[in-house]
Amino acid sequence: MGVRGTGGLWWGTVSCTLFLAVNGLYSASDDVIELTPTNFNKEVIQSESLWLVEFYAPWCGHCQRLTPEWKKAATALKGVVKVGAVDADKHQSLGGQYGVRGFPTIKIFGANKNKAEDYQGGRTSEAIVDAALSALRSLVKDRLSGRSGGYSSGRQSRESGGGDKKDVIELTDDSFDKNVINSDDVWMVEFYAPWCGHCKNLEPEWAAAATEVKEQTKGKVKLAAVDATVNQMLANRYGIRGFPTIKIFQKGEDPVDYDGGRTRSDIIARALDLFSDNAPPPELLEVMLKMAEKYKKKMWGWLWTEAGAQSDLESSLGIGGFGYPAMAAINARKMKFALLKGSFSEQGINEFLRELSVGRGSTAPVGGGAFPKIHAVEPWDGKDGELPVEDDIDLSDVDLDDIWDKDEL
Repeated sequence: MGVRGTGGLWWGTVSCTLFLAVNGLYSASDDVIELTPTNFNKEVIQSESLWLVEFYAPWCGHCQRLTPEWKKAATALKGVVKVGAVDADKHQSLGGQYGVRGFPTIKIFGANKNKAEDYQGGRTSEAIVDAALSALRSLVKDRLSGRSGGYSSGRQSRESGGGDKKDVIELTDDSFDKNVINSDDVWMVEFYAPWCGHCKNLEPEWAAAATEVKEQTKGKVKLAAVDATVNQMLANRYGIRGFPTIKIFQKGEDPVDYDGGRTRSDIIARALDLFSDNAPPPELLEVMLKMAEKYKKKMWGWLWTEAGAQSDLESSLGIGGFGYPAMAAINARKMKFALLKGSFSEQGINEFLRELSVGRGSTAPVGGGAFPKIHAVEPWDGKDGELPVEDDIDLSDVDLDDIWDKDEL
């Protein structure tokens, strides 16, 4: 009994000692600031301080050997440079954001918090302090010479890019509902992370599309961006798990994911489709008269017909039966035609005709190689059409019980 008891006590003591050694690299009494996904953005990304951050794993022998040196450096730099540590084994998502693949990994967050630099120096407190002071000296010189725009979060970085990004609306946890949820406009919202390479590749395309979409839809479709690493309430609400994620918001409907291409032309095309789906019916006569006046030097003829009244003609142009209103431009000499594939609006029609006027645009041969016969029809009376009245079906004489009995057999 005594041996087993002693053995049990000895094992219990060793277990406790190992637990403390593995989980206690840093404590609240140290000058090293413990960082987590909850406080990282507020403490580091939105900070105006220079930060040295160690990403470590408690079980890592190299991390354990670095710990006393890291603590000494933190104490020496207190009040000058912030020194932090992230348990990247526990908070793997945070380590993944910064490409941490081994331990320990040390990164320097300087003027541009979105571009952390890898620390490649020695692992003594002296080497760490020297590197911190060197980074601080460079930062101060940049400020003095005006080369630095100061410290910036992801949101500030996106807004500081100049005129090419002026039409991308930056949204936050505080401004999102007021601008998007209660809006009659359509919103395409990109959720991004400043460190994400795909997001950086998308940024110029998104900005260029925002300007074009604003012009073509008269601001009825808006392109916006949310820094999901800062505005975590929104990211959690909409289940953002990867970057960039683009969602489409329309009043009274649940948001849907945009899964199209990431070029400006892809984004613009989707935005114009959304605009067309949500725009009020165009005053067709007014629009066509305006286009006829604008392109009158082209000596184009203008015709219109009721959908379905010239079925042979529609079939030869690949329209037939759906997608109304539709518009086709026909070259009678070459027997080729082009279809309007953008929004059926003044902007969409103008873009279509402009492309044709300079010899661009996709064309196809008229089906059958010749125009089908045009049928004479009654002129439109200017009134909206009516659906045919369906005959009422009297089911009073049908024995439903008998039907159900047969079904069961």
